[in-house]
Amino acid sequence: MNNISRPTRRTVLGAAAGLSVILAVTACSGGNPLSSDSSSAAGGGGPVVVGSANFPENAIIAEIYAGALNAAGVPATTKLNIGAREVYIKAIQDGSVDVVPDYSGNLLGFVDPTNTVTDPAGILAALPAKLPSGLTVLAASSAEDKDAMVVTAETAAKYGGLKSITDLAKVCDQLTLGAPPEFKTRPYGLPGLAKIYNCVPKAFTPISDGGGPLTVKALLNNEIQVADIFTTSPAIPANNLVVLEDPLHNWLAQQVLPLVKADRISDKASAALNNVSKVLTTQDLISLRDQVEGTQKMDPKVAATAWLKEKGITK
Repeated sequence: MNNISRPTRRTVLGAAAGLSVILAVTACSGGNPLSSDSSSAAGGGGPVVVGSANFPENAIIAEIYAGALNAAGVPATTKLNIGAREVYIKAIQDGSVDVVPDYSGNLLGFVDPTNTVTDPAGILAALPAKLPSGLTVLAASSAEDKDAMVVTAETAAKYGGLKSITDLAKVCDQLTLGAPPEFKTRPYGLPGLAKIYNCVPKAFTPISDGGGPLTVKALLNNEIQVADIFTTSPAIPANNLVVLEDPLHNWLAQQVLPLVKADRISDKASAALNNVSKVLTTQDLISLRDQVEGTQKMDPKVAATAWLKEKGITK
């Protein structure tokens, strides 16, 4: 079985990370992103520190949050790429950071492994009571970034016009599926596809780039015929890929929302972050990712600054 390896995006979100990972992952400014060089501390003064997980989209949103806070008169700094959810939740608890952009469904699944709620409203209703003491979430945006089963237009046509995972299930045993290694055991991965859709692929190829360029290349080269690619990926429209619908809700709703340390976020800060959530859309995420990860290779802060100005949040 092929195992194409590269640092992954969802592995960062979901895989356990130890101290060695924290020390290995560096922020854009270099060094340990959780070093105590900031004046922010739990219950203390100093600027609000906005952290991010270690993938571009999350870093962009963190820069948007920081820019919105500063524009509202709430001093804010960023500590980007601090690691997996296991790491950044602890960082919020210990005061290393005060805010991190998160995704509603995955966050609920992390804090409540027994969760069975999948709809957007239900997830948002369940989250507050399940979060660790001292942590809360603010308003959720309409923007979502979630797993999706993706095929090429050629593969969709070859197998009778695939439109949904229900369609895929009829031919699943003829196809090779590529996804991050953890997809093999995650409830929403191969187990979920088998349980909910009776979809068991002919073979599974682990590709450790979180639905990134290696995954896309393998799909376009027909090394795999189905891929787990996240819905905000600019590679989807760029390559005319087909996102298969998930009518039985194997994947949770994944609305972007701020996860915060409650005693560090003032009413003014909450209002600024909620204003971002009011206007942030899935199409915004696709466009921002294209600017940062595409040919422009724009710095996340530059992309965030332009977005904030476009939305009228800054002048």
